[in-house]
Amino acid sequence: MTSARRRRCLMSAGLLPEARHLILPEGIVTTAYPATQATCRRIGLEFDPWQADLNRCILAKDADGAYAADTVAMSIPRQVGKTFDVGGITFADSIINPGTTTVWTAHRFKVARESFNEMRAWAKTPKLRQHIDYDDITTAAGNECIPFRNGSRIVFAARERGAIRGFTKVRRLVLDEAQILTEQALADLVPTMNQARNPQTILMGTPPKPADPSEVFTRLRAGALDGSEAGVLYVELSAPPDCDPDDREAWRIANPSFPHRTPEKAILRLKKLLSPADFMREALGVWDSARPGSPIAAAWPGCLDRDSKVDDPVALAVDVAPDEAGAYAAVAVGGRRRDGLGHGELIRHQRGTAGLVDFLAGLAIRHGPCVLVLDASGPAGALIPDLNERGFVSDPGPEQWRLHLMGAREYAQACGALASAVKNDEFRHIGQRPLDEAAAIATTRPLADAWAWSRKGVDITPLVAVTLARHGHAVFGVKVDELEPWVAWT
Repeated sequence: MTSARRRRCLMSAGLLPEARHLILPEGIVTTAYPATQATCRRIGLEFDPWQADLNRCILAKDADGAYAADTVAMSIPRQVGKTFDVGGITFADSIINPGTTTVWTAHRFKVARESFNEMRAWAKTPKLRQHIDYDDITTAAGNECIPFRNGSRIVFAARERGAIRGFTKVRRLVLDEAQILTEQALADLVPTMNQARNPQTILMGTPPKPADPSEVFTRLRAGALDGSEAGVLYVELSAPPDCDPDDREAWRIANPSFPHRTPEKAILRLKKLLSPADFMREALGVWDSARPGSPIAAAWPGCLDRDSKVDDPVALAVDVAPDEAGAYAAVAVGGRRRDGLGHGELIRHQRGTAGLVDFLAGLAIRHGPCVLVLDASGPAGALIPDLNERGFVSDPGPEQWRLHLMGAREYAQACGALASAVKNDEFRHIGQRPLDEAAAIATTRPLADAWAWSRKGVDITPLVAVTLARHGHAVFGVKVDELEPWVAWT
């Protein structure tokens, strides 16, 4: 048990049981939450029990009356209520402490503007309006500000525009979309708090995607969990890493506002709009690092070559995910470079299979002899009759193309061969987000006396398609000098 874990057990027994991780800083003797709660009730804001527990932690103080956590990091899914919670603290603090400046930032202007619009609506209510110069609220894009009659103010800005520089004596800095925050961006923000009394920084976000510049959020989480970061409060709400994304109990674990405040319809909307991997991160709060590891995740970035291309005839592959994984489909190409290294590239990634057979036939007509590989036992097997009609057959004649139907044992061999090529630096890809994400999150499952990629709860069709395409080229690839290069499919 780490020291951070011991701190949780000793100091937070019974507090915020909804959290998967609650890591408290040392030195807590009291909390300012009772005064904040009383003020919020006077202005018409009420917290749910989990929010009240969270606020006791955020507002905890040491023996000197300073915040025990000068830095708060919260990994909380969408549609839970973190903006309402931190917004309530901010309004109460602005009223209790005259002259308080809060800067509320997001990576994107749109997100900062949404938060401003939500809190401006609060400011218009009768109980709050008496504390706020409502007619003086600034609404101009990039200059949004809610001023209080006691000299406090809440300023909203987007980090992408660099609008924070120049502020001084910022007492509370709120960093929304914390999963998109670089060390350099944070270094530009921290000086705004140098002259403030008892300052506090609050980072709130969802688990980062592989391509997100998330070094700050990731560092704080890791440091809190291993006990190496002092003065940090870390809170994480998340479902079990190996959960079924359709399991309503997993939704409840990740989101304490479900279903009484966050209806099932809202979660289903996210599931429809997000990829399976993004749904696990943004709706269920699951960090990629918390999930069972991918055997190629560590080596995959080292295989990146954005200029990689092949001149050989290539193998095509198509894969379709089961319905529960979002019914995605992917087409990939596999080949060999002039230096002998393998090459894999995603050339189509879509929901459903509409237009897929026409797309494959068009590729074959354009590029000449090729082989198309698919897993006949999986959902892609439903495409076989239409592919046969378009000229993809097992024993091709003139103006036909080879269709190779892969069985279970051969598929296991293909998975192992790709993993070996990646780990031995014998494979190259060009850096495509859907493929990179699949490589980062793909886990394995037993298959006969070997293993294969596991689809549980995630869309890995890009990786499966590349796996099949690489195998198809290894088995059927023959040099044909007159073929044009397979390049620029992104």
